Amino acid sequence: METLQQDTNQLRKSAVIAGISLLIMTLAAFFSYGYVHSSLITNGESIATLNKIQMSSGLFSAEIFGWLVILITDVLVSWAFYMYLKPIHQGYSLLAAWLRLMYTAILAIAISNLIQVGNLVSDHGELFNQSNDTLASQVMMSIMTFESVWSLGLIVFGLHLLVVGFVALKNKTIPKVISILLVLAGVSYMLVHLLHGFFPILKDATSTIETILSIPMIVGELGFGIWLLIKGGKKPFSN
Repeated sequence: METLQQDTNQLRKSAVIAGISLLIMTLAAFFSYGYVHSSLITNGESIATLNKIQMSSGLFSAEIFGWLVILITDVLVSWAFYMYLKPIHQGYSLLAAWLRLMYTAILAIAISNLIQVGNLVSDHGELFNQSNDTLASQVMMSIMTFESVWSLGLIVFGLHLLVVGFVALKNKTIPKVISILLVLAGVSYMLVHLLHGFFPILKDATSTIETILSIPMIVGELGFGIWLLIKGGKKPFSN
């Protein structure tokens, strides 16, 4: 009985850590990418992008901080998901954890390009000039590298969600609708970012597909996180 209680406590602890981390990560992502990045970066207009970053350097630094928060919470989620799903299937749970850590490493490489942008702008702070084409090109190249590397990482992230959803489907305690949404989210991430990375000629079609699949991509993991925070681990798993 005592061992069962300890197992339940461990499940609950990992569920809460995963849920809180996912909520923090979601807020950080909405801020860093949804608000700051989309506000400061103008695709195809390097001079305009440089000017915006130079005039809002503090906001750009806040974006980078947000990405670092996402990195930390990704590591926490990797551990918490593994601890929570391990009783269902240890092998697949471990695979899911390593896939997320692999994605996190790729994201770290991507973020280093944003840090490089910050350094470039800071080093050339006294040279603020709308005709500074060389600096603008360097900044835009680093930003495009960030987006490309992150997009490739999201293919691995999609595979991670696919494995998590597969494990969740093997258990009756986790609602089937959440498990299915996780699988759909995983497939959606993989499809969209495979198209982004390897079929640039299909850019318009990819944008349409991404818009259609944005709901399962957002709701899948976030829904699982909210469920974990509210109900996850409160009782032992039933297979």
